[in-house]
Amino acid sequence: MKQKEILIREGDRAFFRNLTDFCVGTGRLDLALHREYQDELKYVQEKCGFKYIRGHGLFSDGMGIYQEYPMPGGGTRTGYCFTYLDRVMDAYRENGLRPFLELGFMPEKLTDSPNTLFYWQAHTAPPRDMTAWTDLVTAALKHLKERYGEEEVSSWPCEIWNEPNLPGFWENADKEKYLELYRATVTAVKGVLPGMRVGGPAICGGEGSQQWIADFLAFCRDHAVPVDFVTRHAYMGQTPERRGRYTYHDMNSPEDLLAEMRASREIIDAFPEYRGMPMVITEFNTSYDPFCPIHDTPYNAALAAALLSRLGEVADGYSYWTFGDVFEEKGIPARPFHGGFGMVAAGCIPKPTLWAFSFFASLKGDAVYRDDAAVITRGADGLYEGVIWNLCRGEKADLIVTLEVPLGEPFTAFLETVDDESGDPARYWHLMGEPASLTEEQVSLLREEARPRITALIPEDGRIRFTLRPNAVARLRTVKAAGESDPGYDYDRYLR
Repeated sequence: MKQKEILIREGDRAFFRNLTDFCVGTGRLDLALHREYQDELKYVQEKCGFKYIRGHGLFSDGMGIYQEYPMPGGGTRTGYCFTYLDRVMDAYRENGLRPFLELGFMPEKLTDSPNTLFYWQAHTAPPRDMTAWTDLVTAALKHLKERYGEEEVSSWPCEIWNEPNLPGFWENADKEKYLELYRATVTAVKGVLPGMRVGGPAICGGEGSQQWIADFLAFCRDHAVPVDFVTRHAYMGQTPERRGRYTYHDMNSPEDLLAEMRASREIIDAFPEYRGMPMVITEFNTSYDPFCPIHDTPYNAALAAALLSRLGEVADGYSYWTFGDVFEEKGIPARPFHGGFGMVAAGCIPKPTLWAFSFFASLKGDAVYRDDAAVITRGADGLYEGVIWNLCRGEKADLIVTLEVPLGEPFTAFLETVDDESGDPARYWHLMGEPASLTEEQVSLLREEARPRITALIPEDGRIRFTLRPNAVARLRTVKAAGESDPGYDYDRYLR
């Protein structure tokens, strides 16, 4: 059993930069054509209200933008088809989202290399003709500008490629070729939309990753290449253990991940020209594998809570990978719970991690307390709310929390909790026998179980006390309890 006391006094302040709702990730963009995808996205937006969405495959063949048409008498003519692009962008906008554009991957017809990635065969080699590539970028951005307006599209951040420091994502992880791609692409972008913010190098962690950032910035400085922000990814998984199609691994600590992000921040600030330039974490999660069961668990939610409380220290934006489980990098998922990246499982069943994001996204007002297990804020109405979690990475123990806030008038606190007893639908799916296909009745039951447990807390001596199970995440809200009853109404009459 662990114990925690939180004592808040008038005038207390704490540093907490809450960017939870900045951006969320998705799989390849043409998945947005699926009804289940749209259902999940709408649900997540209702709970979290993200501002941007970022995904792969804008120029992959599934989006069908790049076209070559046969000409009478032989040869081909290049053309562009924006049918799916319009459908996807319109759907995002209908959900209150703006795209965080990731320019990639390569259309098959623009490369001679067999280098592909994923179940859906993303082509990840440089173009055989850089001009053909930049013509494609130019045409797509011109179309978006004409359809949505220059001011609107210029507000969409733009990232060039994805994880070029991995040979799967960029042939041979060739840094020099990536830098040339970046220079040509950013020139094309700025030629259409001078006000669009463009960044890179979108690297993941691992050996040599920090050097990529240094070399990227040195290249931009030395060649006067525009860069508006630096992007990188952040995952916590250590060496993987494979069992069938599934991956298991221990997780680095939140402190380890934050230290890695600080090192990137220090590299940026070591360049006088770029000191203070925004750094955006365009992907983060626990495991980097879309078939890792951790993603379905309260443990994942507790790790996410620990990160959401602190990522604002080191980054100017961060994007969880991903919002939903309509995702096919390693094949079509065969089970409703399979360790997918998403916050929502098949059937729009929320996982515990969704609630961690929803709880943090709802925090408003000024931060008055923050430590490694809690963030408390005070709103303009003088009421307090917060997120508290009990992250257990080794030995598991309940956490007894005592909280005192200076409200000065009667109040009640409400606690919404997700743990291994409430808000953990994967556990109930397991108890059902892990059916591969769910009936409507089973989906309804799991959705009900996936909701947080709500508890009313009555102060004693000005303090409230509650217990969090291992890896629980909870939202606390205070409400004023002073009111005037309607004459004659006696709630307690039939309880006595």
